[in-house]
Amino acid sequence: MRKKADLPVKTCARCGRSFTWRRKWARVWDEVRYCSKACRRAG
Repeated sequence: MRKKADLPVKTCARCGRSFTWRRKWARVWDEVRYCSKACRRAG
């Protein structure tokens, strides 16, 4: 099991905040660009 600090991190293309890997993004992590649905809609 990984610690949260060891998970990959990205920066949101819309707001610039950093966000960490989530299990639901495991298969599409390379395609994830936004931290939330709100940023995705606005971006």
